[in-house]
Amino acid sequence: MSTLTVTVRKRLSAAFTLDVSFSAPPGITILFGESGSGKSTLLRTVAGLIGPDAGHIAIGERRLYDSAAAEHVPAGQRRIGYVFQHLALFPHMSAAANIEYGLAHLPADQRRARVHAIAGSFRIAHVLSRLPAAISGGERQRVALARSLVTDPVVLLLDEPLSALDHATASHIIDDLRAWNAAHGIPILYVTHTHREAFALGDGLVFLDGGRVVATGTPHEILDSPASEPLARLAGFENLFDAVIVECRADAGTMRCRLTGPDPGASAGAGVEIEAPLAHGASGDRVRLAIRAGDILVANEEPRGLSARNILRGQLLSLTREGPIVHAVVDAGARFHVDLTPGARDDLRLGAGDHVWLIIKTHSFRIVSS
Repeated sequence: MSTLTVTVRKRLSAAFTLDVSFSAPPGITILFGESGSGKSTLLRTVAGLIGPDAGHIAIGERRLYDSAAAEHVPAGQRRIGYVFQHLALFPHMSAAANIEYGLAHLPADQRRARVHAIAGSFRIAHVLSRLPAAISGGERQRVALARSLVTDPVVLLLDEPLSALDHATASHIIDDLRAWNAAHGIPILYVTHTHREAFALGDGLVFLDGGRVVATGTPHEILDSPASEPLARLAGFENLFDAVIVECRADAGTMRCRLTGPDPGASAGAGVEIEAPLAHGASGDRVRLAIRAGDILVANEEPRGLSARNILRGQLLSLTREGPIVHAVVDAGARFHVDLTPGARDDLRLGAGDHVWLIIKTHSFRIVSS
């Protein structure tokens, strides 16, 4: 089992330079960031499709690129599997022929054996004779994965491969990929900008912003306590507010803050005070606060006897069904986005215009830099 190490610099335009350094051990490492942050460019650089200006790329002791030693292993010799977002299956070839495509150097009996083995691992033996147009989206994705893995790559690159699939189908495919990698133990770089995928799939996470690595760690470490506003937005913190520290209580590890400017389009927030975890700062300092919509509770009558320190009365402005979630917008002096289950909405008999109470634990707030 070998670790992928990458330190590369590539100027792509006057406005954008990819300049990264990180390592990816065996397992799934998430490349996370906004569109245009350099994720796909980084994959293409590792694959050998883009030549860096300087740096090195290695898998274990095997160097794939080293500017100082003038080494550059061609893409076709790197033994790297690559699954593009749009799969790029050959439409005129059967699933079996697509999977077999990279095995032309092997005898026919070995090609057939490998194809049937990988098809069994990814549960697509029943579609091997069919064309891509005749199988489901999930099956096409499995064929693309099998085609990349049948050659026994030392690294697998996945560029948002499951973005077009429903959650259940994507989860089953990932389970099969994890089972395959438990036996093979290769580094897998998985590009996504969806925090749910990052939490569900990643063993590690590399956050890219503007072509640079801003943070590395586990998905929980990086996404549950985001250090910056761009990361907070990507990590699913739908509510972001400007605030001023009113009082610091070091003994309690908390501070009182007055909201001064929510996101554009929301109400002013003037006079709304909340309790948040203690941050470095003093009374009068400005801070930026973030909280997930799913971390806010709603009551249709004033709650009493709770440990939660933030109870805000507001008016329900809207309720919108979004798949398994009902998204609510509540004006409680500042505009809060709140996620509910359909069952909670029905049990509370909530409707637009109702007065409600928001219940927020102190440590559900995060302090982020703008």
